[in-house]
Amino acid sequence: MLSILGVGGLSLAQAATQDSNYDSAASMSLISLDDETVEAEDSNDNLSEVANMLEVADDTDDAIDSVRDESALDDELNNELDNDEVKAFDTEIPVESAQVPLNAISPETLKTFVAVVDLVRREYVDAVNDEVLFNNAMSGMLTKLDSHAEFLDAEAYENLRAFTEGDVGDVGIKATYQPNDGYWVITEVIDDSPADQKGIEVGDYLHRVGEFRLDDNRQANDVEQLLSGIAGTQVDVVTSKAGRRKHTTTLQRNNSHPQKIEIQLVDGIAVVKLPAFQNDSREKVLDGLIGLDTPISGILLDMRDNPGGLLTSAVSIASLFMSDTDVVQVKARQSEPRILSTTGEAILKPLPVAVLQNRYSASAAEVLASSLQAENRATIIGEVSYGKGSVQSVIPLNDEQAVKLTVANYMTALGKEIDEIGVEPDVTLTGSENTWRQQALDLLSEQALDTGVRFVRNPSGSAGTRQSGADN
Repeated sequence: MLSILGVGGLSLAQAATQDSNYDSAASMSLISLDDETVEAEDSNDNLSEVANMLEVADDTDDAIDSVRDESALDDELNNELDNDEVKAFDTEIPVESAQVPLNAISPETLKTFVAVVDLVRREYVDAVNDEVLFNNAMSGMLTKLDSHAEFLDAEAYENLRAFTEGDVGDVGIKATYQPNDGYWVITEVIDDSPADQKGIEVGDYLHRVGEFRLDDNRQANDVEQLLSGIAGTQVDVVTSKAGRRKHTTTLQRNNSHPQKIEIQLVDGIAVVKLPAFQNDSREKVLDGLIGLDTPISGILLDMRDNPGGLLTSAVSIASLFMSDTDVVQVKARQSEPRILSTTGEAILKPLPVAVLQNRYSASAAEVLASSLQAENRATIIGEVSYGKGSVQSVIPLNDEQAVKLTVANYMTALGKEIDEIGVEPDVTLTGSENTWRQQALDLLSEQALDTGVRFVRNPSGSAGTRQSGADN
């Protein structure tokens, strides 16, 4: 998955897949800009000439105005929509925008931009490479749109393509709160991790992660989850050294942790820990249930701290519990909402289900929880989830650069917003999360089947069920 995740999170919701199910070059067309070279007379060129050129640009010959991305949102359901990514989407420039020439931009705005660039080149304390300067300008333009959009340079783009779909990653640091100092202090920096490569050191103060300010109200698990997310996504951290000024560093979650689905049997109830949604999550859940080789009277889906992953994986998990059911609506700016529905046999349909979530359950995890809740198919237990309801796509500009852009929002099957709202639990839990699983099991046991269901593998290799007595 090309992500940026998610959390939360493609994401996005939103890592680049090496699987044949996703080929970024094949599913996303490149955005080609015709070259217009501006020759400088000497090394001290005045960029105001560029602004003058833009002001008199011929609107019918303006190459940027005429270029459009030819990719379109395919009507086939197998065009997978991910938490942090949409494989193909409609980016056709609206008629009212396509006819706006570059010289329609305020001349004062252009002159101000050029003046700032020229000032930095002449007066900044260190010499700045023009390529770096303009890359930073593009990055700033995108990050001001929302917290998920970003410009990916060659290194970031290559790192993103190196990950397996749905892995969870972090930036390679740990921190603890020091009451005497009144700050969160970094206590560990993993060698050659993204944080280490950017010069963050043990003993530095950690003030903010993303949009969240760190204070004594945060718990260690809070900070750990804020630093974690779908592998390949980025997060801004604000740090400082003792007595020094704070500064912001953008870190990519390249310290990847392949995720393992854990399944345990507790008093006849299968507890399925889903850490993220990956291509093979459905198969791993079924394999785990078959491996128990004992009757099951209910299923508890533990999706605490799940940052999301592949949206289609969440739909396939929902398809185990429900048949012919709408799961999620995906709404892009220029199209009607797309509805993703369950497919195949609902093998787990006979079993009662509960979902355990916390405030770090995000994106695809919220899609699954909300769809089960809407159909009264599961009891949602815990606290309000994160509220990450946007879809990001990584759009290659060339072989070395790309843009990660929010291209759609998703809503529950009933059309309710998720972004910045989250999924409300049916049963709210407070206090230590160490007790939550047992509380959820106690609630689910009241609905458990008297006669359990044993899962077996059919001769064809597919999963099947066999009714068993509760004492078998």
